[in-house]
Amino acid sequence: MCLPNVARAVVTYNVLSFGAKGDGVRDSTGPFLKAWASACSSTQSTTIYVPKGQYLLKNVEFRGPCKSKIKVQIDGTLVAPLDYNAVGKSRSWILFIKVNRSIMFNWANDIVISSLTSINSQLMHLVINSCNNVMVSNVKIIAPDDSPNTDGIHVQGSTDVTIKGCNIRTGDDCVSIGPGTSGLWMERIQCGPGHGVSIGSLAREYNEAGVENVTLINSNFIGSDNGLRIKSWARPSTGFVKKILFQNIVMKNVENPIIIDQNYCPNKLNYFWGEDKRCDVQEYSRNLGNKSSSDLRL
Repeated sequence: MCLPNVARAVVTYNVLSFGAKGDGVRDSTGPFLKAWASACSSTQSTTIYVPKGQYLLKNVEFRGPCKSKIKVQIDGTLVAPLDYNAVGKSRSWILFIKVNRSIMFNWANDIVISSLTSINSQLMHLVINSCNNVMVSNVKIIAPDDSPNTDGIHVQGSTDVTIKGCNIRTGDDCVSIGPGTSGLWMERIQCGPGHGVSIGSLAREYNEAGVENVTLINSNFIGSDNGLRIKSWARPSTGFVKKILFQNIVMKNVENPIIIDQNYCPNKLNYFWGEDKRCDVQEYSRNLGNKSSSDLRL
């Protein structure tokens, strides 16, 4: 499995050379961090190579900025701890942060993620947050249909993101789209089971960036709870949704094909804000403009 993003690397760092063990039992977190440190400090283009085998990783943060372009090539399998609590207070298992031209999720530019398989993530499988110019292709995501908060791909605060040729089977949204997303292109998405492709939930805060220029074409939903969804809390907000296109979408055995919900309140509780009380549903409306759909078959 290869996740490419840069031109041909000059220097290769094999994680085995740093002490990683491919038995899926012994912890390889330290060796992976050492390989990253060497690649990140190199002034030449580098490849971090993960050969065949199973590599146990605890929650790990690969942090930049780095001095050169980095490519991560994974021919093996990265294995998370069986104990959910091993991640600790972190909400992520593997995090790439402040790194340009590599594989990353937070505050990063020029990303390519290809031919990746993610199985049974504890929470969201792939998060693209505050990034620019991202390509996600041929990714497979698998989780039980009753697993909570296991969104397949979550995008927020990012621009010019493309997601294509992905097969997503999960217990939450196949693709979730948060505030500040602009220029998101999705095509050939296979979704189901799952909660569909969702914009939101929005209006979590009053001062919130909008969502615009989102396109989904040539995709299939099979056995998902929802199809296409826009959801916002019933609270005043500066947020908005506009310029949304859904085209050539096929749905089979989808419970709720299209939902626009401006009174979103799961379980009727304000749990998101830590409040143990019922939602205060008010008559507020988000700005939902310039939406269109064509050739939608249910």
